[in-house]
Amino acid sequence: MDNNFPADHAPIKLYRNPLSGHCHRVELMLSLLGLPYENIDLDMANGAHKSPEYLKISPFGQVPAIDDNGYTMSDSNAIITYLVKRYSGNDAWLPEEPAQAAEVQRWLSVAAGEIMYGPCTVRLVKLFGMDLDYSTAEAITHKLFSVLEKTLTERSFLVGNQITLADIAGYSYISHVPEGGVSLDPYPAIKAWLARIEAQPKFVGMKRSKDLTK
Repeated sequence: MDNNFPADHAPIKLYRNPLSGHCHRVELMLSLLGLPYENIDLDMANGAHKSPEYLKISPFGQVPAIDDNGYTMSDSNAIITYLVKRYSGNDAWLPEEPAQAAEVQRWLSVAAGEIMYGPCTVRLVKLFGMDLDYSTAEAITHKLFSVLEKTLTERSFLVGNQITLADIAGYSYISHVPEGGVSLDPYPAIKAWLARIEAQPKFVGMKRSKDLTK
């Protein structure tokens, strides 16, 4: 394997909800790095994420979280950063060059901001019936997509022409935004970017809802 994972270590445990884009970005990173991992699906409907045992791993009771042979971490963007810094010998995932490093960080912030309040939220409303402001989330989504479309017309990935953590953080909710009632058809550059990510060796997809119609 092209990573620094010790041969005598157990697989990394990924605590997740299989329909969560936050969880999928971690699973995608694990797979792309060729790291052995074990998915542990939490029964969140019955409060498994609030159990005392799980709160020791994820103090805010959120998914995803990992247990890497005794080292625990929650927050999807923190986890993918840890995995790359700990196990990848390829600096391209998180460049050292200052401007590129800053761009990756900016897109990680977008993943926690506009992507969370746009593509993630429209999906929460349509799939899970959450009482959130759909119109605002839809507007945020289209504003985000207009920026992404321009960016991805000029380059292959979010930070230059090589895949980075920025792309992993952005992929899951954007690729599943049709589940939230937003079509990707007006955004050909975004669709081409998604296809480039899906063409990566060891790519693993996210479970799609049975309600997907597009």
